[in-house]
Amino acid sequence: MKYNSRMLPAICLCVLILSGCGTSGKDLGQIATAAGAVLGQPGSTLGSNEIARGLREALSKSSGIVVNQVGRSGGYLNDAAIKVPLPTALVKARDIGKRVGMDNFFVDLESRINRAAEVAAPKARGIFLSAIQQMTITDAKTILNGPDDAATRFFERSTSGQLKSAMRPIIDDSLAQVGAVTTFNNLLTAYRRIPLAPEVDADLTEHVLEEGMEGLFFYIAKEEQAIRRNPLKRTSELLQRVFGAAGT
Repeated sequence: MKYNSRMLPAICLCVLILSGCGTSGKDLGQIATAAGAVLGQPGSTLGSNEIARGLREALSKSSGIVVNQVGRSGGYLNDAAIKVPLPTALVKARDIGKRVGMDNFFVDLESRINRAAEVAAPKARGIFLSAIQQMTITDAKTILNGPDDAATRFFERSTSGQLKSAMRPIIDDSLAQVGAVTTFNNLLTAYRRIPLAPEVDADLTEHVLEEGMEGLFFYIAKEEQAIRRNPLKRTSELLQRVFGAAGT
């Protein structure tokens, strides 16, 4: 096992603990527990409160990284994994519109709704952080020892309603800001001139909200997985202690 200079104080403390104890089985058990607590290795005792703080920190770190990633130009549009597609109703209408040279309207709208998701993402960061810090994790140990995305999915299930309510006006503003609303209205006006074309409508705000949130959680889960699996991603003492103790 390799040690670095940052571990020397902890090692010295363990030596002192060892020198002051006997060698009975009970004492050896106490030594192991004390050493584990000092070094933050598996076997150390972690309370639910500390685990919950570690999970919150992991989610806060992950969401910050992801918001920066998807919030840049092309963050959604150029990423096949999370690109916001046209609403289903418009996909069907696009097939009809292509026949009369309207495809550029649909291409433009798709680009703009993705841009709206990108503009909204940085504004979501504060809402995410607030929701994360207010989480009460009663089954913290179960989440810690669960699948690689357990904390993300718990967070998603428990806060989706709150997050969507807070994000809806942000998405509305973003759609207007990038011109998606105007483009959508122009598209509908042109489409309705097509003889016998079926009526079509779509809730852009709801669609971008659902797809945008799904993209955020998709990458937050991947960041959580990286923290669980890769010790180098645990950039604080708390993360090292909590996820190290989980045996990852």
